[in-house]
Amino acid sequence: MKFFVDTAEVADIRSLAEAGLVDGVTTNPSLIAKSGRDMKTVIAEICAITPGPVSAEVTATDAAGMLAEGRVLRAIAPNVCVKVPLTEAGLVACRTLSSEGAMVNVTLCFSPAQALLAAKAGATFISPFVGRLDDISTDGMRLIADIVQIYRNYPGLKTEVLVASVRHPIHLIESAKLGADVATLPPSVIRMLLKHPLTDRGLEAFLADWQKTGQSIL
Repeated sequence: MKFFVDTAEVADIRSLAEAGLVDGVTTNPSLIAKSGRDMKTVIAEICAITPGPVSAEVTATDAAGMLAEGRVLRAIAPNVCVKVPLTEAGLVACRTLSSEGAMVNVTLCFSPAQALLAAKAGATFISPFVGRLDDISTDGMRLIADIVQIYRNYPGLKTEVLVASVRHPIHLIESAKLGADVATLPPSVIRMLLKHPLTDRGLEAFLADWQKTGQSIL
């Protein structure tokens, strides 16, 4: 399973990349706004940190505008993945950009039918939002299971399932068990995966015993 980092904060991406935990990055207009920085500059810096796909999202709502913006974003670096919304205009843009050789991430997916349409349009990635479904008392993981099953039924569909809106480690573990290709995680959730009280307790015990020996490895 590939781990993408869902952030526009370059320092977080660089830190996680040093641990080998970054296979790609996803951004969106909200994350860019939160960073307070120029979008093109941020995307270029991220693309220099990781060779994996870096999703940069269009803000136009019409197909022509999405295509124009997508081509500009794609020119920033070879590993830019153009992100478009799951609308009719977005699928038109997806189809055209994909035919031009661009990676395309179709975002804001909330149903299996939408995921099937995105795959038909040639999407590289489909981004179903599990957390936002949970927020409205709907089982977000059921959506992942349905999309994975549908895509497996048709080997000709090459779109990868990129689980988004991940709120906690259970979302990740369940997605991995279902066979999702990718999960995009906020840095805080990636760091949650490291934590276990028995790990902390065991390390404390080992270090306390080592201190009693009076030895030093260096």
